[in-house]
Amino acid sequence: MQILECDNVTKVFRSGLRGRVRALDHVGLTVQQGEIFGLLGPNGAGKTTLVKILLGLVHPTEGRALVFGKDARDWRARRQVGYLPENPNLPPYLTGEQVMRLFGGLSNMAPGESRRSCVELLEKVNLTDGGERKVRGYSKGMLQRIGLAQALVQDPDMIFLDEPTDGVDPLGRHEIREILAGLRDAGKTIFVNSHLLSEIEMLCDRVAIMDKGRILSEGSLDELTAESDNYAITCRHTETFDATLLDGCTLNCTTNNGLLEVSVKSIEQLNKAIDILRREQVMIEQITPARQSLESYFVNLITDIRGEQKSA
Repeated sequence: MQILECDNVTKVFRSGLRGRVRALDHVGLTVQQGEIFGLLGPNGAGKTTLVKILLGLVHPTEGRALVFGKDARDWRARRQVGYLPENPNLPPYLTGEQVMRLFGGLSNMAPGESRRSCVELLEKVNLTDGGERKVRGYSKGMLQRIGLAQALVQDPDMIFLDEPTDGVDPLGRHEIREILAGLRDAGKTIFVNSHLLSEIEMLCDRVAIMDKGRILSEGSLDELTAESDNYAITCRHTETFDATLLDGCTLNCTTNNGLLEVSVKSIEQLNKAIDILRREQVMIEQITPARQSLESYFVNLITDIRGEQKSA
């Protein structure tokens, strides 16, 4: 089931100094129920503007954005939506429990229901001990946790998260990933806006990459980081092997305590390296197709696109 759809969404802002600024340029994407979708892009790519349009906070200049089949500008589209902004601006004089009850009330929850939800969610985000502390004394990681808890207060079906693990320690990031994976397994749909590529790679089912207001690429992580023509060769007992014999047919070659690791970038180079190694009677232990990381794909895509635009 399709939960979210953008169809040629364009947003042009008027600026006194710069005239008309096109923040989004005919953006199109879809998000399905029960998936974690990641939106990636460098600063100024248009990610925040797109999220604000999907939340009905900003209206598009052209195109349409639908959430649960309704126009994102319609308040009814946000009935089952939770939102964690990048920097949660919570009343500093309230305790964690009071913050949760405040958002429960804003979500029109009954007092008893709000209290039960408050207890459950503070425990879920590992903030039970911080429930009685005032928010002004919270660390950045604790603010992210309470921000995530308030986004879940009404048990929404669609959750927008802007940098959900920013400022959280490694253990906390792992716990948040576990929470989000559990929500996905329960059928919830999660839209994550982040610049932390390693987190996105561990968390998301599908990803869209933006730059300068446009979607450059969209697909599953398996599709975007598909195995390339690069291969890694591992050999042992190579103390007497002259690694310079592989010059010209490898990307990289390292030796350490009799272990030789060779990287090649094509099948032709792979076969040439194997021929040399077997001729020298080197014992080949393993040949592995190399899958590029999301970071590598992201950097190469942005660099190539900008290079093409600059030369055009």
